[in-house]
Amino acid sequence: MTRLHTILGILAIGGAGALAACSKSTPEPEKTNEGPAPVPAPVPSSAALPSNDPHARPGAHASAAAAPAGPDDIGWEAPKAWQSVPNANTMRKATYKIPKVPGDAEDAELTVSAAAGGVDANIKRWAGQFGNAEPKTDKRKPNGLDVTVVEIKGTFASGGMGMMGGPTTPKENFMLLGAVVDGADRQHFFKMTGPEKTVSAAKKDFDAFVASFRAK
Repeated sequence: MTRLHTILGILAIGGAGALAACSKSTPEPEKTNEGPAPVPAPVPSSAALPSNDPHARPGAHASAAAAPAGPDDIGWEAPKAWQSVPNANTMRKATYKIPKVPGDAEDAELTVSAAAGGVDANIKRWAGQFGNAEPKTDKRKPNGLDVTVVEIKGTFASGGMGMMGGPTTPKENFMLLGAVVDGADRQHFFKMTGPEKTVSAAKKDFDAFVASFRAK
């Protein structure tokens, strides 16, 4: 029995040594407290970034700022003395008659329209209806709008068939009071023409009319 115990002891010691050798020959993976690698946050659109952000694309802010300036439509308050009448053609947005003063043969008329072409070119066209008389202009900014007020006196004639807003027969001692609201793509035109005395008498109402302009 003593010899058997000795042999079993030797085998037990050898087995333990073999297990120890195996554990040393196969190293355990290093333990770490780090979780999964973080997912990078998506880069926001450059249109929403400040101009000094490195992710901002050149020109992104320029395109946003390049939105058309100026209103799509204009609102106003017409003086009580002016009478709204039907439009003579589809190009007009509104037409008003301004009662004549004693001594004048006819009422003045104010038309409202919108078209492209620029401010200066259209003022030049108006001057052409008065024999290229020199227009007086005044820059105003009612309710943040860019408005050019125009005054022209002389003989009023379109030189054509009346399609350009002037009469086919020249009319002496006439006057124009106009206002052009500038926009990026088009302009709004408010044009009063009539006998000089009548238009001059309506100038105070016209100034109040221009002051009421507002974007819609």
